[in-house]
Amino acid sequence: MEEQLLLRAKRGDDDAFSQLVEMHVKTVEKFAFQIGVSPTHIDDVTQEVFLKVYRFLHKHNRGKFTTWLYTVTMNVVRDFYRKEQQMKRKTIEFQRFAKEQMFIEDYFDDESKELHGMIQQLDEKYRVPIILHYFHGQNYQEIASVLEVTEGAIKTRMLRAKQKLKAEYEKVGEQL
Repeated sequence: MEEQLLLRAKRGDDDAFSQLVEMHVKTVEKFAFQIGVSPTHIDDVTQEVFLKVYRFLHKHNRGKFTTWLYTVTMNVVRDFYRKEQQMKRKTIEFQRFAKEQMFIEDYFDDESKELHGMIQQLDEKYRVPIILHYFHGQNYQEIASVLEVTEGAIKTRMLRAKQKLKAEYEKVGEQL
């Protein structure tokens, strides 16, 4: 019976596909739960599994359907948790960004905020010396020691950083 449903579903028979889903939905849900999917995500994972099965049913051409179904389920679960981890990282990054913005708004005036933004756009090799020198009072020799480069390198980086900041500041001035 399953083989006939498979053949019909591969030919585009949606009713046959629905019957296959009904036959195997509990298997997918149970397997997903057993491999660690939380009950709150079972429905989402199961739906994604059957969407993939529908899209790629034509590629199933040998072996038991359930074996292939387990493989699809494993792949969907991996993808699901990879996306979930990315969302968690993005949420954490957004929260950090929001805190930074609150900090900036509390401690800097509008012009300082603009300057801070411009400094943040610099490459790290230019940004760090500028911050250490102008905001932390470090001299070039101390900065060179911190960054483990020559004092000459710091002088060059400071000069280039100031040039970049000046150019950016002038661009903003022209837009006003």
